[in-house]
Order: sequence, then structure tokens, then C-alpha cells
Amino acid sequence: MSTSDTEASDTAAPDQSVAARRPSAWRAVLGTPGTLTAAGVIVVIVLIALLAPIVWPNADTINAGARLESPSGAHWFGTDELGRDLLARMAHATQLTLLIALGAMALSVVLGVVWGMVAAAFGSWVEEILMRTADAIMAVPMILFALVFVAALGSNPIVLIVILGIIKSPLVARVTRSSTMVELTSDYVRGLTVVGLGRSRILFREVLPNVFPVIAAVATLNIASAIMVEASLSFIGLGVQPPLASLGTLLKIGYSHLPGSWWYALFPALAITVIIAAFNVIGKRLERYLDRRSA
Repeated sequence: MSTSDTEASDTAAPDQSVAARRPSAWRAVLGTPGTLTAAGVIVVIVLIALLAPIVWPNADTINAGARLESPSGAHWFGTDELGRDLLARMAHATQLTLLIALGAMALSVVLGVVWGMVAAAFGSWVEEILMRTADAIMAVPMILFALVFVAALGSNPIVLIVILGIIKSPLVARVTRSSTMVELTSDYVRGLTVVGLGRSRILFREVLPNVFPVIAAVATLNIASAIMVEASLSFIGLGVQPPLASLGTLLKIGYSHLPGSWWYALFPALAITVIIAAFNVIGKRLERYLDRRSA
């Protein structure tokens, strides 16, 4: 082996060892006990929601003889005002709560990505109009905004998904615009423009994958925010309506029975708090990881 080959192998070895020691994105995000616990909680909650129709197929069966029973071996979370098992009802309610939150998150991402990329790509008066519209929507408190639209359009799950998706899309738009503007100044975008690629192809096939991690962090936080807003609306009677039930609906009904049946409000409230906290922990950790990576 020549001297140059030996030197090349010596210089390559440290680089390879550094790359081997460099943690993956998932390991970096889930590298603390808190985020790992939060991820585990989310997985368990999603599994419970998915398996609810199989494990508790008769959650709505009325048992008048077991009304408002306290937690016991037969009913771990007690029963409700109609004698139904509260754990079973919470499992089904969690399914609806997550469905609304995930649907709102998906809609906010679709609207926000298009919104932000168009603003970044066109600039000038187009950007000014789109971003000032985003500022105007974000200036209105989320609950107030949701109340106005719920009063006008109703409160079925589809309407709630649309309302919450619209409310959260301006935040996605602002983050997408900022990240896209950084990417549009990079060398690879200039090169693609020189070779004749169209603007839409550059934006959605080349730039979007590079800004998607930032969007994912905001989307995770949007799930937690959507759950909070939906629970608030349901608690004041303007969210999910019977016979459907979300965790916010159960909390509202349980609150009316609070003096004598503490468990009815406590367990739905704890479930809402734990789910929101878990998604917030993951979202914040992902944000910090992306901030450090871009520094």
C-alpha cells in the first residue's frame, strides 16, 4: 500500500467513526426518558383507541342497576349515569377525539404548506396578502374563532375537523414560508432553476422534503392544540353531541355529577391532560432538535 493510500485510509477512518457515533434523528428526538415515555404513552393510547371496538364492543349497553358505581374490580373507572362502563366509553371517546385531532392536523398541514409555499415563491403583494391574512386569523383567540364557526355551521365531527384545521393552518403557513425562503436561496435550487425545472416541481418535489421535518414538529403540536380546543368546545356543550362522545363530552357530563361521582370527571380529565402533554413533549423535543441541527 502506498503512502497516499495509507493517509487516505487514516483520514477516512475518523470520519467513519464519527458517522457511526452520530445519533439518528429518531434516537436524538427520543433520546431522553421524558420523550421516550411520551412516545410510549401515545402508542398505548392509539392502540386502545384502535382496539376499542374489539375489546369493548358493547360500550353503550345500558345497565340501570349499576348507575354511577365507583371504581371497582368489575368497573375499573366506575360507571356513568346509565350504568355503562366508563373505561369502555373512554376508549371509544378517545378514538373520536384522536380522529378529530388527526383530521384537523392533516387539513392544517395541507392548507398551511400550500399557503406558505405560495407566499414564499411569489413574494411581493401575494406574500403580503397571504401573510397578513395569516396574522389576522392568528390574532383571534382559537376558542372565540371556533365558537363563531360552530354556531354558524354546527358541531358534528366533520365540521369540527374543518374548523380546527383552518384555525391551525396559519401557523403551519408561517413556518413553511420561513423554511421555504431559506431553501430557495440555496445552491441546489439555483441549479435546478438553471436547468429549466418548473417552479411548482422545485417547490413540491425538491424543497418540500427538506422543510417537512419542521412541518412535522408543528403538526405534532397542532394535534395537542386541536385536542384542547375540541375538549373545550365539548365541555361548554358546543362540541361533539350525544349520542357521540369525545373525552371532552364525557368530562362535561361527569362535571355535572361531580359532587357525588368524582371518578366520572376525573378520569376523562386525566386522559385529556396526559394525551395533550405527551404530544407537546414530542413536538417540543422535535423543535429543539431541529433548532440545534440548523444552528
